[in-house]
Amino acid sequence: MYKLGRGNRDKVQQFMTITGASEKVALQALKASDWHLEGAFDFFYSQPQVSVVNTRHLEDIFNRYKEPDADMIMVEGISQFCNDLQVDPQDIVMEFIGGLQSIGVDSIEKFRGKLPSLRAELKDDNKFRDIYNFAFTWAREKGQKSLSLETAIGMWQLLFAERNWPLLDHWCQFLQVRHNKAISRDTWSQLLEFVKTTDPQLSNYDDEGAWPYLIDEFVEYLTENGLVQRKR
Repeated sequence: MYKLGRGNRDKVQQFMTITGASEKVALQALKASDWHLEGAFDFFYSQPQVSVVNTRHLEDIFNRYKEPDADMIMVEGISQFCNDLQVDPQDIVMEFIGGLQSIGVDSIEKFRGKLPSLRAELKDDNKFRDIYNFAFTWAREKGQKSLSLETAIGMWQLLFAERNWPLLDHWCQFLQVRHNKAISRDTWSQLLEFVKTTDPQLSNYDDEGAWPYLIDEFVEYLTENGLVQRKR
């Protein structure tokens, strides 16, 4: 790693761990954001991806399902889109419609054929991480750096549905009772690391670790309310 101060080295390592990016890419993103992690994440996930998808076809798909007098797809259009794909409107895969171009499809037929592999990818840790991180950018309102709490909770419930995270309901309830604010990119990204590395009883949770304050407060909430029995 290049000669950096300890604080910046830690940021590079944290960025690489969360995004799976190389050191070179991590340095580029952090330098572009003046070494602010939040800005580095935004820079990284906003970069265009190389694709051979016909964007005109994607425009045709959008125009097929959008409202006649508005540039948006409403309930009726989404329902018809789901019918054409032969999936339930509440299917988790539908949360990633915005990623059509990134997954290489430009028609309903191609998308329908892609669904089985998308579900399989959710079971792969590396793929799931990519989808999880993409979901933050996709679900965030235009011009906003954070994700509204209601949207974040909905996305977590969908994303972790097949992962069966035992603390999911407690996490959502904690946020509604104690936090009730928007969710930052850092909290969003670090929660996945928390889920992957910490057992449900928090016996291996490091109180001195570099977790966001919100996750530290969540651990305190679980302990104070007797929802977990931590073994020190």
